[in-house]
Amino acid sequence: MSQINQQIKPFKATAFHNGKFVPVSDESLKGQWSVVFFYPADFTFVCPTELGDLADNYTEFQRLGVEIYAVSTDTHFTHKAWHDSSETIGKIRYPMVGDPTGTIARNFDVMIESEGLADRGTFVIDPQGKIQIVEITAGGIGRDASELLRKVKAAQYVANHPGEVCPAKWKEGDATLAPSLDLVGKI
Repeated sequence: MSQINQQIKPFKATAFHNGKFVPVSDESLKGQWSVVFFYPADFTFVCPTELGDLADNYTEFQRLGVEIYAVSTDTHFTHKAWHDSSETIGKIRYPMVGDPTGTIARNFDVMIESEGLADRGTFVIDPQGKIQIVEITAGGIGRDASELLRKVKAAQYVANHPGEVCPAKWKEGDATLAPSLDLVGKI
């Protein structure tokens, strides 16, 4: 079953955020746009490149009113240790959520049961708590924060402009489409 437009499932967890351990739940994601960014594990190889890329673009996500939640099946204690020991991870200012029971990964259907790790799953959640974008990639394929930003902008545009859609490669400021009978077969 598609997860698009599905309400996120309830969860409670602890995150390492700005030097503190803080509670995070499904309610934390409501009322604003959110990105839930699953990755397999702390202290690995592709993961720090992705999380560092998100950190480098975090100001732009914040400008759009988007909070990022990085989630792995590590504990919040492990997130703190990684944050304190890695220059790349040390620049992260968004919450790093611990999911040691795999509850959140299972809620989003990205749990690799045989390994106890999450797939590389990216979910964009609207302010009502509904999933608008889902992307899952294989473990060896890193994601690109600039492409995620483009998709978030498109999702926000479509949400704010009913009756309009964003075509392929759409960027902020580009023309959109208004689906109609007149466009059928003309694109």
